[in-house]
Amino acid sequence: MPIPCRMLAVLALLSLHTVTADAQTRDVAGSRDYPGIGRFAGSVITGYVMKDFDAARMQAAAFKDGQPVDARRLEGRVFRIAYRTNPGPSILEVSRNFETQLAKAGFETLLACDTDACGAIPFTEAIDTLPVPQMWVDGFNYRYYAGRKTEGGRETFASVIVSQNNQDITAQVTVAELGAIANKMVDAAAMAKGLGETGHIALYGIYFDTDKAVLKPESRPTLEQIAKLLSSQPQLNVFIVGHTDSQGAYEYNLDLSTRRAEAVAAELVKSFRIAQPRLRTAGVGLLAPVGSNTSDAGRALNRRVELVAP
Repeated sequence: MPIPCRMLAVLALLSLHTVTADAQTRDVAGSRDYPGIGRFAGSVITGYVMKDFDAARMQAAAFKDGQPVDARRLEGRVFRIAYRTNPGPSILEVSRNFETQLAKAGFETLLACDTDACGAIPFTEAIDTLPVPQMWVDGFNYRYYAGRKTEGGRETFASVIVSQNNQDITAQVTVAELGAIANKMVDAAAMAKGLGETGHIALYGIYFDTDKAVLKPESRPTLEQIAKLLSSQPQLNVFIVGHTDSQGAYEYNLDLSTRRAEAVAAELVKSFRIAQPRLRTAGVGLLAPVGSNTSDAGRALNRRVELVAP
């Protein structure tokens, strides 16, 4: 029987993961526990991804005859948090602690199962996990939980998968806060209006990966609108200003925000033939927040690019 591609990739990265896990003694930069859930004592965060809008795959029932019975695609704000716990506790102990905490937080159980009862290896290939070395799942030894809660008319789903790598216990919490996608598209007319009325406008349709200054393809619609604005007003020059949240060092955020602004200007020159002298760039890091940096929602507002009129 051929080995699934995912298992081959996992086996190929085993040695890398072991070295990384042994060396890590603190949480990855910018990570945090999900409020109200927390972590098992003695764990460190090995992987953290939060998206304001994304899709998460969760299983609300065990597999039957190797096939999903109740697979759910959940859209909204999604948190994926991976942990490693040093040798000592069992998979069951770590999982039950998470399950108890989730029950206290108001989640009702949809599914709680161990390896064979869940569906063995095929089951693990149908759920979301961060890649090795951030998260390790042994398809022959794991426990899975999925739960749901409704509060104030809002649905939230959570899943936990707990497994083992050598003697370390690995766990991933995935939380999906269901919600419609926010309209972050600002067209050329809205940009012109914002510049005319307040002298600046925040753009949330320009995307970068965490700690990166490389534009993602999803940014193109907003870049097209910036180019449309500048092409329709040949006399208009703008500052492109990068902003970050407060996570990370002050100097690092200043540099990152500057590089992101420069990336936007470079793309406008390269792909849309906007004259370079019309675009000046700056980065102010965390110095001009528009939301509270104590919450994920506020930090999301603070991570932005702005157009500013001279």
